[in-house]
Amino acid sequence: MTEISDRVIEQYELVIGLEVHAQLSTQSKAFCSDSAAFGALPNHHVSMVSIGHPGTLPFANERMVEYAVKMGLACGCEINPYNTFARKNYFYADSPRGYQITQDQQPICIGGRVVVRLSDGTEKAIAIHHIHMEDDAGKSIHDQDDKNSLIDLNRAGVPLLEIVSEPDMRSGEEAAQYLSEIRKLVRYLDICDGNMEEGSLRCDVNISVRKKGATEYGNRCEVKNLNSLRNVQRAIEHEFLRQITVIENGGHIDQNTLNFNADTGETSVLRSKEMANDYRYFPEPDLVPVSISPEYIAHIKAGMTALPSELYHKYISDLGLTDYDASVLTSDKELALFFEQLILHTTNYKSAANWMMGPVKSYLNEHSSTLIESGLNPQDLADVIALVDGGKINNSVAAQKLFPTLLKHSGKKVAELAEQLNLLISENSDDLQQFIQEALQKHPDKVKEYKKGKKGVLGLFMGEIMKRSKGKIDPQKTNQLLLKALENA
Repeated sequence: MTEISDRVIEQYELVIGLEVHAQLSTQSKAFCSDSAAFGALPNHHVSMVSIGHPGTLPFANERMVEYAVKMGLACGCEINPYNTFARKNYFYADSPRGYQITQDQQPICIGGRVVVRLSDGTEKAIAIHHIHMEDDAGKSIHDQDDKNSLIDLNRAGVPLLEIVSEPDMRSGEEAAQYLSEIRKLVRYLDICDGNMEEGSLRCDVNISVRKKGATEYGNRCEVKNLNSLRNVQRAIEHEFLRQITVIENGGHIDQNTLNFNADTGETSVLRSKEMANDYRYFPEPDLVPVSISPEYIAHIKAGMTALPSELYHKYISDLGLTDYDASVLTSDKELALFFEQLILHTTNYKSAANWMMGPVKSYLNEHSSTLIESGLNPQDLADVIALVDGGKINNSVAAQKLFPTLLKHSGKKVAELAEQLNLLISENSDDLQQFIQEALQKHPDKVKEYKKGKKGVLGLFMGEIMKRSKGKIDPQKTNQLLLKALENA
């Protein structure tokens, strides 16, 4: 590929639209009662319906409709009260019926948007064109036999939501953040596990370029089935440069479907891009339309938990937390819901956030555990924070000694446990004075350095005092007494 100068690249604008496929966490498939569970032996979760036997009839999964409405409400979409299904006709070896049941003219969700926050702090609303329901194809396996491709139809018929954005994104970062927000939403709503590595969340990226200031879109290429945020960004960056290079060398962008090679970071042509009329859409004759009443929508909305964007703005506006704190706390639903319970028992929101992002997350990562599995109680953690705030225990001692012991002895009162472990700060000022004098006597040369203006040695003295007291000191009070002792030394 001929190298193009930065000056030429700056003349072009990137235009991106995403089609995100979310595999719904229903127990059964979209149009039959076969299990939709992941991980079974090949072709074990199948029936005459899902493998396309003639004469079999589909019926719509009610839970699929509920999950679609939830996603639509979360994205601010208009919920279509009259839904129809359609047949999308194409032949793939892993599509046993020879067509896919999807939605065409009457998708369940119309319009809406997803707000993304970029690295420079700006927010941008990415418009959604529509969200529709459909079923998945099976899986072709090409690496288990030297001469044959194998077909696993367990996935055939599993319900999907396809979230189709408008071509509103202008950088790889915007696209990756948009996909990250979609993944966060489906996890908060409990409609999809968002696991891109297992294919529960897949992304097709439509990419085109045009000269800056132009109003017409260029021919787009679709990169199929990207399975990580990083690969989405890499594919976009590669395709941006490739398309500019083709145009600058006098070529033409063909509307192709592309594959992305994660090892090389390059795209290659899979097939010519199909147009809508290639699929010969027509109304699905075996499924009646789905009517969605305002009462049904209101019922679904009433049962939804707070969304990550709502919690993010609450933590910044109402609790006074930083952008970083709010972003980390809302990045995981379990973390956010626990924090919501924690702040019912403490008003020290900053300390609560620090505990969640520090000791709590560290413990969970170290033990490959979840908050539920850990047995941690929000009231207990609030009691630990209260002990620290009340000057009863040192924060470091609380994190390193009290907190791990608390998790092993859940059910015990926090204050009683701290007392049993002999962790509470000593109120005996004579002991503290003795620790200070012992520290000064151990390092007379450092006392002289301090006298000469080297204030950095204070940390050494505090560390020595902390060690001698076994952490049972009030750092603020100790620091004041240490300064006074140094002045008189």
